[in-house]
Amino acid sequence: QVQLVESGGGLVQAGGSLRISCAASGLTFSSSAMGWFRQAPVKEREFVASIGSTGIPTRYGDSVKGRFTISRDNVKNMVYLQTNSLNPEDTAVYYCAGRRGGATSTYSASYEYWGQGTQVTVSS
Repeated sequence: QVQLVESGGGLVQAGGSLRISCAASGLTFSSSAMGWFRQAPVKEREFVASIGSTGIPTRYGDSVKGRFTISRDNVKNMVYLQTNSLNPEDTAVYYCAGRRGGATSTYSASYEYWGQGTQVTVSS
């Protein structure tokens, strides 16, 4: 079975940084595009970042461009999201997602597999 397990979330002060991780198993990781989405209370799920199976291309949601960086390690079956210059509007549960196709996507419906999420809370 496919499992995606996020870690690294927590409480951070505005302006700070966090690196969250996603460990993948049961998936041909090197052939799978990966993405990060987030959902804040009473808000719709929002695209954050995606990365192709080879690490190219990378894509970002408008609200995080220039602040967040997605990366992957196809040897360790890991995907990461480096978050910088965090503000309270970034507070959300962050979800790791995967799809069998190697092409990246910004649409949540195109991802087949999802992690349980990790909470990122940014204080004022």
